[in-house]
Amino acid sequence: MTFSGDIMRKRHILIFVLLSFSVAGTTVYPQQTDNPFSQSKFVPDISLILDCSYLHRNHNDDRLATMIIPGLIYNSEEMTSRQGFNLNYGELTIASIVDPYFDLFSSLEFSENGFEIEEAYFTTRSLPLGFQLKGGKFMSHFGRINEQHTHYWDFSDAPLLNSAFFGEHLLNEKGIRITWVAPFDYFLMTGIEILQGENNSSFGRAGFSEPAGIVSVSSSTWPNLFVSYIKTSFDIENLVVLFGLSNAFGGTKINHDIDYEEITGEAIDGTTSITGADVTLKYLFNSIQCISLQAEYLYRSMNGDKYIRDGSGTVGKFSLDSRQAGLYTQLVGRLSKRTRTGIRLDLINVNDVRLSGTGQNYPHSLPRYSAMIEYNPTEFSRLRLQYNYDLSRYEITSDRFSRSSTHELILQMNITIGAHGAHAF
Repeated sequence: MTFSGDIMRKRHILIFVLLSFSVAGTTVYPQQTDNPFSQSKFVPDISLILDCSYLHRNHNDDRLATMIIPGLIYNSEEMTSRQGFNLNYGELTIASIVDPYFDLFSSLEFSENGFEIEEAYFTTRSLPLGFQLKGGKFMSHFGRINEQHTHYWDFSDAPLLNSAFFGEHLLNEKGIRITWVAPFDYFLMTGIEILQGENNSSFGRAGFSEPAGIVSVSSSTWPNLFVSYIKTSFDIENLVVLFGLSNAFGGTKINHDIDYEEITGEAIDGTTSITGADVTLKYLFNSIQCISLQAEYLYRSMNGDKYIRDGSGTVGKFSLDSRQAGLYTQLVGRLSKRTRTGIRLDLINVNDVRLSGTGQNYPHSLPRYSAMIEYNPTEFSRLRLQYNYDLSRYEITSDRFSRSSTHELILQMNITIGAHGAHAF
């Protein structure tokens, strides 16, 4: 009886073990659930942003196109530059963790005029000692507003000086970025960027030549632009402080129709340095209401040779020594969960340009004033009304500059669908 009972007990134990393995199933193959490269864990975030507006201005589009900011090569086509209805842009964003080592982000922008890759870059996730590497095409972290996408701005347009120095898309380049975050109790980050240098408002790398052979400038063969910065942030009770210093230095090869013999034109071959300082102060009254003061100062030094073709077709070469600077400062308050309002001052107050030692006597006080109020039904939609009073633009009459005040009223609508990651402060 004992021998038979032992056999029965062993048989029951064996059956129990076999049933346990069959029920557990994947338990005996743990690599199927613990695989860090399983793509089911890395479904990308996809979002679509649509921005449109209605613009009314006291000048028609043709007259505005003839106005300039004296001393500045201002070729920015503002997104709200046309009277009436505007489809400013659509932005398709796709972002995801790639694996334990990399993240991938892309922002694809389309408009009535075409399609372009606004940003497409990778970032590392686990470099030691607080380092991170970014590579691809991206918005430079120069200054404060340059790294922000358009829909994150507090106003519908970029600050005056940033647009004049960097153009419509600001400083957006192909290259690499290395940053280091210090192991302190407060935030301290330094970074350097090596960029291609194709920005055609202050830098540029494409050569140019004049049909008669008077002017011949070769293209750059190496990356042409270097950016460095240091940024810090800390809290004082309910006050958040963010401060930064930035510098961009590179070669300058800018061509505005110098290679067309039939018309007037100009070109620059030299070097440019832009230094910036920015500060943001944000005071939190409670979890919803707050007020934010943001300011940024830019100083640009440009040296080299400037070529000018006059109406008779003659090309003159002049040594260029240019010093231009200014700032923007804005005060924005969140009144409630759904409403915000703000004011902004843009000012160009240094505009010293010398050609072969001769000052050009350009205007030095070039302001623009803006005010906005916005309503956000949800975090996915925004309706904004903005007014601009612009005194920075001039018309050329009888070889003289004549200031022309510009009044703009902009009604802007911004809508987002999909999973869009939070923006950094």
